[in-house]
Amino acid sequence: MVKIDHLQTESRNTKTMELDLLSIKEMLTIMNEEDSKVITAVHEALEDIERLVQVVIKVLNQGGRCIFSGAGTSGRLGILDAVECVPTFSTTDEIIGIIAGGQGAFIKAVEGAEDSPELARKELQELALSSKDILIAIAASGRTPYAIGALDYAKEIGAHTGSIACNKNSELAKHAEIAIEVDAGAEVLTGSTRLKAGTCQKLILNMITTTSMIGIGKVYGNLMVDMKATNKKLVERSKRIVMQATGCSYEVAEDSLIKCDYHSKTAIVMILLNVDATSANDKLAQANGFVRKAIQ
Repeated sequence: MVKIDHLQTESRNTKTMELDLLSIKEMLTIMNEEDSKVITAVHEALEDIERLVQVVIKVLNQGGRCIFSGAGTSGRLGILDAVECVPTFSTTDEIIGIIAGGQGAFIKAVEGAEDSPELARKELQELALSSKDILIAIAASGRTPYAIGALDYAKEIGAHTGSIACNKNSELAKHAEIAIEVDAGAEVLTGSTRLKAGTCQKLILNMITTTSMIGIGKVYGNLMVDMKATNKKLVERSKRIVMQATGCSYEVAEDSLIKCDYHSKTAIVMILLNVDATSANDKLAQANGFVRKAIQ
């Protein structure tokens, strides 16, 4: 018998005991009020999030990867954040998300996958997890065997480990170097952790990936200067980024981007230092990819 009655994420919300009798406006109002608790819950975990980000930056700077691992909604959120890093920061395999049961489980549940720590081990072996990487396990309940198994395997091979749970004093936290635990209270719909718990997880993942990318030089000011211009909208955004970073005209931004294959970082350094693309790339290499250091 699996005991879950002690978990805050499984408790009943006293405000919604007659949820099915409420008007739509009343339902929406309560949901909105409950969602406001998420911000406070995440704020209380900022110190632990900071510690985890520091390790992620260290790992990425040393050529390792940050791998998010979870089951169900938790796994999907990890994958979502990882795949969005590709167009936003031009990542390749620096940030990876895996879900219990494989990528097909993103759109269709794989029964029993979350209950198998052995499956986590197998999937991480297929990913060639190494001691250079960091494994961050995500589980709203903080008790998912798959997530715990992922942490145990990562620890076994010497990788760094972190965890994200939405219950305090979770079992998951006991298996991680750095544990993030938040408590936003009982869900509006009992046990539906895709709601407040899922929002907490998404906010934390946003923080981890964004601040880590800033920490390895993929941002200049508040501009995403390592963005991939993969469609017409993003091509135009690249031009705007270069214009905002340098104060140049649209025509100069476009011309510079064409000369450097639409790499915003390079175009910015070209313009600010009045050099060609090769020299700009050399400057960026010497500055470990940081635009601000390259232009000094």
